[in-house]
Amino acid sequence: MQKQLILFLVILSFNLHTSIAQKKSKLIAEINSILQNEMEESHIPGAVILIKKGDQNIYKHAFGYADLKDYNNQTLANPDKTTVNYMYDLASLTKVIGTTTSIMLLVDKGLIKVDDPVSKYIKSFDTPEKSSITIRHLLTHTAGLYEWYPLFYFSNNRQETYKLIGQLPLKYSVGSGRHYSDLGFMLLGDIIETVSKLPLDEFMEQNIFKPLNMTHTMYNPLIHTSTKKIAATSHGNPFEKRMVTDASLGFKLDSINPNQWNGWRHYTLKGEVNDGNAWYANNGVSGHAGLFSTVDDLQKLVDVLKHHGKTEHGPFISGKTINLFLTQDEFKNGLGWVMNNSSAYIKDAPKGSFGHTGFTGTSIAVVPEYDISVILLINRQNMGLQKTQTYYNLNPLREQIFTAVMDYCNQKKQ
Repeated sequence: MQKQLILFLVILSFNLHTSIAQKKSKLIAEINSILQNEMEESHIPGAVILIKKGDQNIYKHAFGYADLKDYNNQTLANPDKTTVNYMYDLASLTKVIGTTTSIMLLVDKGLIKVDDPVSKYIKSFDTPEKSSITIRHLLTHTAGLYEWYPLFYFSNNRQETYKLIGQLPLKYSVGSGRHYSDLGFMLLGDIIETVSKLPLDEFMEQNIFKPLNMTHTMYNPLIHTSTKKIAATSHGNPFEKRMVTDASLGFKLDSINPNQWNGWRHYTLKGEVNDGNAWYANNGVSGHAGLFSTVDDLQKLVDVLKHHGKTEHGPFISGKTINLFLTQDEFKNGLGWVMNNSSAYIKDAPKGSFGHTGFTGTSIAVVPEYDISVILLINRQNMGLQKTQTYYNLNPLREQIFTAVMDYCNQKKQ
């Protein structure tokens, strides 16, 4: 009887491991199919993906090219293949990886509170119109600020840019709605510098990247590293040029003459942040954009968030602060992080899931309930603008991949 029981358990264990392997193979095949199809359709030049569950990488793989098209949108004779070690322009992932994490650390140390008025740190906000704006408002995009403004028309350095934002009127009533704003995260960068008395990039390097051994995460990589492994993005800044000239996008301002500034880049960007306000008006270092990183480095910070602020070497951020930032507000989002599961990259995810995207094509999705994360780095802009004069919409692709990952998780629970 005992031998029969042992044999039964051996067979059961074998079948279980075989089933898990089959489900993993199915997930990988599905992801391969999705990304290969997108490349074959010339929608994207390539991609790097990292899916991690618990302490195990389920899938880490690079597809296609880091630099496929030249400035004239012609295919390069010897395009640069991407690898899992390539750095990508994170765009707005900077808001969560760099700026939100920095604010979390300052809160954790008791140096600031999320409900502090912004005017406590930025004097230009001590006005009847702006005095009620708090750090929480900036983190949740509810401060009433302009979503975007061509700051580079008036400034070419960070301090002047901060001053200019302080002089701009509000576009919406404070707290009346979520209006995703780059300007709010630039101001958070100003607060970080004011409180820490360090330049923004130095604060992040000393307090986030070095402690977490994120050695390939930085602003202005062409200055700070000799690596050639950087994915190319856009060919100049054609979309932002359109933003100041095409009223249909909703950003053109009658008070600004589109021809009063003409410092546009006329080459393919590789190692220079794509975002115009970050590059032209903030010297490549800003709270809303500018960071470059790899999937492995990003995963190190994601793991900290999944593990309630802990690392293998001890606590990095307290669980209390993690909970504060990853609790949904009235707009179904956290502080900095997006938690609204109507978003494509966390579509229909369980409660407590969070993520963010970047304009260049980057995205992160984290599902604590399943202890799983999906990091996807795509340099979609390298394919150039479409006939519609917009960049290819990655949301359907992101949703397909996330749905496949959720199906895998649900199968494992059965």
